[in-house]
Amino acid sequence: MPSDAEFTALTEQFRPELRAHCYRMLGSIHDAEDLVQETYLRAWRAFDRFEGRSSVRRWLYRIATTACLTALETRARRPLPSGLGAPAEDHRIAVAPGDPSVAWLQPAPDALVGVDDPAAIVAGRTGVRLAFIAALQYLPARQRAVLALRDVLAFRTAEVAEMLDTTTAAVDSALRRARARLAEAGPVEDDLAEPDAAARRALLDDYVDAFTRADLDALVGLLRADVELEMPPIPTWFTGRWAVVGFLAARVLNEGRWRLVPTTANGQPAFVLYERVGADRYQARGVEVLTLVGTRVARITAFHDPSLVPVFGFTPALAG
Repeated sequence: MPSDAEFTALTEQFRPELRAHCYRMLGSIHDAEDLVQETYLRAWRAFDRFEGRSSVRRWLYRIATTACLTALETRARRPLPSGLGAPAEDHRIAVAPGDPSVAWLQPAPDALVGVDDPAAIVAGRTGVRLAFIAALQYLPARQRAVLALRDVLAFRTAEVAEMLDTTTAAVDSALRRARARLAEAGPVEDDLAEPDAAARRALLDDYVDAFTRADLDALVGLLRADVELEMPPIPTWFTGRWAVVGFLAARVLNEGRWRLVPTTANGQPAFVLYERVGADRYQARGVEVLTLVGTRVARITAFHDPSLVPVFGFTPALAG
């Protein structure tokens, strides 16, 4: 068996990108972490049989992909509310209760998947954008694996065939079908229209200010006309500036009710949401991810899941 130091020196550098790969496959940062741990355990046990005919990186990806495919045999795809039904355009409708029976898509902290590291091997922010991850969930598991390995990670066809124990013809066929199905799911590279750094910072500062002060007029000016709002595990979601602002005004915003602590998720701006629960205490409620297009907010995805907060490295409560 290899020593701990030898194994760590050869494999640990790949952990963030393997976590990102498992996240693309599973749509859950919790499940991705579990599968990465399983990958390293399997690799440790098999390391004395590793003959070096492929790189350590490719060998680890083969183990991780196999573990993910096995896990997906018993797991349904993880959707967002927008993947389950039509949006509401009137904020006055009754909002459906949260559905605990659905395993919802989760956001991924940039710090855990290497997106904030300029030297990361993973294919930049586009490969973990929420829209892209949500679209991937529509693909059958093996098509998902092929597309992630070929189009995101840029492995050669022959390398993917070796990882999946199949032929190059089968990889090419699966890739064509995966690309076609992904195109049917709609555009997923909306980060191409993001504002520059200064405009982005100003937009986010203005958003936090408007949200925490419950300034509806200011908020209206920050949202696109076709802005969308979804709030898993609540299946009801809204489209259109007036529906979104109307919902927030009627059911969410009160001055001083919220504190938004900035972070990043899926290569996008995000906030950990804390709600006031006393005179001097705020309780974590979840993570909100914004999609920016131009100089406006195009989508607000508010994950009402406090279990995500420690994954992002934040405390469950803040003093007022």
